[in-house]
Amino acid sequence: MEKYREIEKSIIKKYRKEIWSKFVRAIDNYKLIEENDKIAVCMSGGKDSFLLAKCMQELKRHGRVNFDLEFIVMDPGYTKRNRDLIEENARVLNIPIKIFESNIFGVVTTLTTGNPCYLCARMRRGYLYSKAKELGCNKIALGHHYDDVIETILLSIFYGAEFKTMMPKLHSDNFEGMELIRPLYLVREQSIIAWKNNNELTFLNCACKFTENIETNKENISKRKEMKQLIKSFNNKNIDRNIFTSAENVNINTIVGYHKDKKRYSFLDEYDRKIYLVNDIKDVKEGLKDILVMTVEPKLNEIIELKDNIESIRVKVIGIFLYDDEISSKIINSELIENINSIICAKIKVE
Repeated sequence: MEKYREIEKSIIKKYRKEIWSKFVRAIDNYKLIEENDKIAVCMSGGKDSFLLAKCMQELKRHGRVNFDLEFIVMDPGYTKRNRDLIEENARVLNIPIKIFESNIFGVVTTLTTGNPCYLCARMRRGYLYSKAKELGCNKIALGHHYDDVIETILLSIFYGAEFKTMMPKLHSDNFEGMELIRPLYLVREQSIIAWKNNNELTFLNCACKFTENIETNKENISKRKEMKQLIKSFNNKNIDRNIFTSAENVNINTIVGYHKDKKRYSFLDEYDRKIYLVNDIKDVKEGLKDILVMTVEPKLNEIIELKDNIESIRVKVIGIFLYDDEISSKIINSELIENINSIICAKIKVE
């Protein structure tokens, strides 16, 4: 059996629980792939993107959704040794890559004197979107995994003074009709490393000269590696899962402020509204009791009063519904109000 067949088998069999099942779950949970998608799998030469490429090949072969794939590699200025390694791994793993060149490494080192990783990542993303669109793709797939998500959350808190996470998919702001997806979103890095070692594979880390320098300089460690060490330092085996889940379990009622689509919100915006809401709910409940009693054998003067009461309650219910439709549905059946209103209107006509 050829080596790439053995590697494919290991994903489906040996690492089914740790890799394949979590990969498929992310695809399904976050609706990452749709019928007739054409997806560019973006490959950096590292373990994550090569595993992603193999998983996407297996999904296309055995999945229920029809979609097409391209495998693109941007050469941002690799040394010959690093480029040769990428090409050899693609051959061994039977991945039909398409390589295109840019000079990002040269550009970012001249534009910044500090850590160029953020600028490099932004520029790479633009080149990848552009190439994917040129190939007729509507999505690009990146190899970010579960641990990347956790580290991003911590980085945003400690260095960005905000709480945000790495999303499983995004619409592109600059390339109309393009999306970014992260199919390895639920796969742990340790599982990827185990898969790599089990199959005796060697991949690139980041291949730029800046990163090579900090690999040998412990005092100038990258912020992401700093987060990895911080997580390991906690004496809590669930700490990583808790950090990941926190981004899916945000309690807005306990948040002082947040922003969405460039608009800022404060807890003060609705602080007093909750008091009015409680009073409105009380009025609605009491008003309904009176209405139900009066509709049994209503007199003419009571019918007029009923009409006024029902309108008052209707307004309050609408206000409650707009604030919280779940609360509204629990305290009042809107169909009941309409039925009562119909009875009242009919009796007024008769009188």
